[in-house]
Amino acid sequence: MPKSRVRKKKVYTAPAELRPKTPQSSSHPSPTWVPVLAVVLIVLGIGWLVTYYLTSGEYPVLAWGYWNLGIGFAGLVASLLVLSRWR
Repeated sequence: MPKSRVRKKKVYTAPAELRPKTPQSSSHPSPTWVPVLAVVLIVLGIGWLVTYYLTSGEYPVLAWGYWNLGIGFAGLVASLLVLSRWR
């Protein structure tokens, strides 16, 4: 049985106005303060929570009560937001 002829298709290239543009800012690395700030926020957030639990709520601020938990977790969430900007 004869073999059929293989046809080569042309490769499609999109017009220039439809091609995605590469952002110029993504090629630069992030400044050194970004990971440093993230690590500081992580340490402060965990330190705040550990201090609150070990002192049975007396420290860091007695009058804030359970808001101390919110402050500790806010530090951890803030560090995640900073780390999301790290390239």
